[in-house]
Amino acid sequence: MPDLILIEDDVVLRHALAKLLDRHGFEVREATNGLEGLKLMRENPATLVVTDLIMPEMEGIETIRHLRRLYPDTRIVAISAGGPIGPECYLAVAKQLGADCTLAKPFKPEQLLRVVADLLAPSPMVAHADDGD
Repeated sequence: MPDLILIEDDVVLRHALAKLLDRHGFEVREATNGLEGLKLMRENPATLVVTDLIMPEMEGIETIRHLRRLYPDTRIVAISAGGPIGPECYLAVAKQLGADCTLAKPFKPEQLLRVVADLLAPSPMVAHADDGD
């Protein structure tokens, strides 16, 4: 069962995403901010981390910087609604700092499941084209 850490300060969203991922065969450990997420990584490194970007204590950009330095092989998905300026700026910075993938909130559950599955696939996957048929 693939192991991942979900870092999200919104308790309702965190529990909903954890439940979704759990139902699809992922072992999920939850953290409310980057400090808690890094503590979970020190205790038992995860294959993948899904992290929000705007959080108290330690925000996601700083979390990604630490993850890339300490756990370079861990896959990272950055998620954000971006606050008052929108998610684009935050997600672009997250990508530049090493996030493997970014998702703007709100996103569909299927989008997160596809991204996680692709990042955990044993061989590189070809990028999915948007379904526009």
